[in-house]
Amino acid sequence: MEHARQVNAVVGLGGAIEPVEVGPAIARSWNRCAHDFGLDPVKDEPIVILDNHELKERQGPLEPLRAIAKGEMATLYQQLAGSGFSVLLTDREGVVLDFLGDPTFSKTAAECGMVEGALWGERHQGTNGMGTCAIEQRPILVHHNEHFLTRNIGLTCSAAPIFDSEGGLLAVLDASSFSHMAQQHTLVLVNMSAQIIENRAFLCRFRNQYALRFHSRPELIGTLWEGVLALDEEGNILAANRSALFQFGYKKPADMIGLQLRDLFNTGMSALIGHKNLSWLNPVPLYEARQGNRFFGLMRPPEHQGPSAVSPARRAAPAITVPGNPKIMRLEELQFGDPTMEYNVRCAKRVQDHDIPILLYGETGTGKEIFAQAIHYEHAGANRPFVAVNCASIPETLIESELFGYKSGAFTGANREGRRGKILQANGGTLFLDEIGDMPIMLQARLLRVLEEREVIPLGGEVPIKVDIKLISATHRNLKELVAEGRFREDLYYRLQGIALTLPPLRERQDKRDLIRHVLAMECGTREEAVLSEGALRQLEAYSWPGNIRQLRNVLRTALAMREGREITTYDLLDEISRLTPGAQPAECATEAAPLSSLETAERDAILHNLEKFRWNVTLAARHLGISRNTLYRKMKNLNIRINKEE
Repeated sequence: MEHARQVNAVVGLGGAIEPVEVGPAIARSWNRCAHDFGLDPVKDEPIVILDNHELKERQGPLEPLRAIAKGEMATLYQQLAGSGFSVLLTDREGVVLDFLGDPTFSKTAAECGMVEGALWGERHQGTNGMGTCAIEQRPILVHHNEHFLTRNIGLTCSAAPIFDSEGGLLAVLDASSFSHMAQQHTLVLVNMSAQIIENRAFLCRFRNQYALRFHSRPELIGTLWEGVLALDEEGNILAANRSALFQFGYKKPADMIGLQLRDLFNTGMSALIGHKNLSWLNPVPLYEARQGNRFFGLMRPPEHQGPSAVSPARRAAPAITVPGNPKIMRLEELQFGDPTMEYNVRCAKRVQDHDIPILLYGETGTGKEIFAQAIHYEHAGANRPFVAVNCASIPETLIESELFGYKSGAFTGANREGRRGKILQANGGTLFLDEIGDMPIMLQARLLRVLEEREVIPLGGEVPIKVDIKLISATHRNLKELVAEGRFREDLYYRLQGIALTLPPLRERQDKRDLIRHVLAMECGTREEAVLSEGALRQLEAYSWPGNIRQLRNVLRTALAMREGREITTYDLLDEISRLTPGAQPAECATEAAPLSSLETAERDAILHNLEKFRWNVTLAARHLGISRNTLYRKMKNLNIRINKEE
């Protein structure tokens, strides 16, 4: 066979044919398979699958990792839905621990050995995503003829490693399909998912130690790019994740273990865990000890301590105490004088105790889910479930099982014990269907039946289960137009629209100023009070807010991290919000120039020289001067230096 001849030519066992060009990792793998493992490309060796007892022995030690990985595997599967992919998790020796399969791929996958318990190490299956990734210990794409064994050349595999805190291989995450194209974007998604799993496993492993989560950009804390350091009470570094190594230029975890926090940053543990900073609630500025580069850090306390160490006198009590979500707001807190919102709140109060469905219209980010939560907790309190489902984010292949649940064995990859769907989870409380206009039309009939008969039948089940739910739906689309186009059932539309309320976009709200202040107070939480300068408040009011309240919260959260004092100024706002125009000064800087001393004149000349050097990029100039961006802005204000070029 041609494939076998090409493989043998590359590994030095072929005849006179010219060897194909393959990547270095594939060439190394082919040589291992041929010379170390004695595999033959055309020999159809039996697929090795562990029995249940052996599989459980493999799964047991990795149970914490598997629990973390399952959620991310489901997310990855949703991202790849419709492409015929299945997602697999293997241990470091290539044993498949968990499998989530596309129904169009699962039967064929089972025939080629992609099932739980199958061995996919190179020794058994030749070059493949899972086994080769485990040996190479880096993300790898193995497409069609790059597989060693002829029986596997129809596969496309994208795999990425998951490491432990010491840098040892823990597991491999893989997405495989019979796709005709080698999809590099799939490898990127798999690698991102693997790093998310790795970071969460790191935080779980050190949940009883301090964990400093940091990045040079505050909005990236909490993402897969964040650096994480595990620390003891004295500030000794116990472990570091891969991003932390990268950000500080270290090659392996052992290079950082044993260092002190002060070896990396110009601060110590007492400053970060003191009551004044409350740095586990909001990122605080940190400066690198060697070069002075600025980072932002968030200190997570040990799980056994938690944020309860905050003085009770400093804690701001939420309006409603809801487990896991201290920021639920009452209906009265959602309006500050805007006529439309006053009407919405008044109507919601009148129907909250009646079996009347509510349909919320509004642009993305206007707070439809927050409004729905407020209605629920006003009516049912915190002891009854509030279950939210985003109909646009769940692929059609999964939304039916997500909503209605399934019995054991309903489909490949299903949980052995079955699963309660979102409708059953909401029994006795509220079901919030966000982006209802994006629900597949084939499911709309089933949903209508549930609403009419108040009972649900899980996938694979036969006996209906009674449910008692309050229904709130939301959409940014025009349902009447969808009905006219035949994309939304007319009978379901009228069943959902007991009362329809429209949430106005932030740019049109008449209570914008008070709303901005209220959102700022919510973002401050238990921290020291922060206030907006008049100039910053005017700029926030004037902005068009395409992302509405969601965007406002993110902007204020970043501004809180950027500020250096109690006050948030225009300099703390994102450039998109606060772009200084050429030759202009903000209102806060419009002070009459005073004569400068000789020392001030020298300092002014030095700052002007640096600004010119860096083409008036204030961030780069401040970094070169070894001061913060805000400090440089204040010096420019005091020394009467105007921005005369765009940053």
